[in-house]
Amino acid sequence: MDKGIPQNKSNNEKGKVIFMAHERTLVILKPDAVNRGLVGTVMNRFERKGLKIVGLKMENLEEKKLKEHYAHHKDKHFFEELLEYMSSIPSVLVVFEGKDAVAVVRKMAGATSGRDAEPGTIRGDFSMSIQVNVIHASGSTKEAEKEIKRFFGEKDLMEYERTDFGAIYSSEEKK
Repeated sequence: MDKGIPQNKSNNEKGKVIFMAHERTLVILKPDAVNRGLVGTVMNRFERKGLKIVGLKMENLEEKKLKEHYAHHKDKHFFEELLEYMSSIPSVLVVFEGKDAVAVVRKMAGATSGRDAEPGTIRGDFSMSIQVNVIHASGSTKEAEKEIKRFFGEKDLMEYERTDFGAIYSSEEKK
């Protein structure tokens, strides 16, 4: 198995230990989520889906980290406003782990613009904006790895087994 992907073990029906490769992804609950009291509601959706929290903190995001994180927007007209917004009050940063975590979180987040996001998605239910849109979600596994390293140290990330692991994945998915 890939050494770069965290492994989770569980017992199958015959008591044999099995391993399952999990992805990790970063979610940032943006200042509007914090201001509107949506942090618990949003995190609860991911937990109910079956994703496991392995890192969690509230932080005033530093300009240096924000410039690195949003470097792909640096030449756009809204870049300075984005930096100001993201540093206006603390954000909540969460690392979730699970099978296909990046794709699952992206799908649950919905389209970037809250106006375009489907009802039932986080942005579809809680946002009307393209920038003030409640949540950031890593766009790929490679992006997730970089973003997690940007905001979390190794000691900030926990390894544990959820007690409901067997109820979340089928035996085939645990292989």
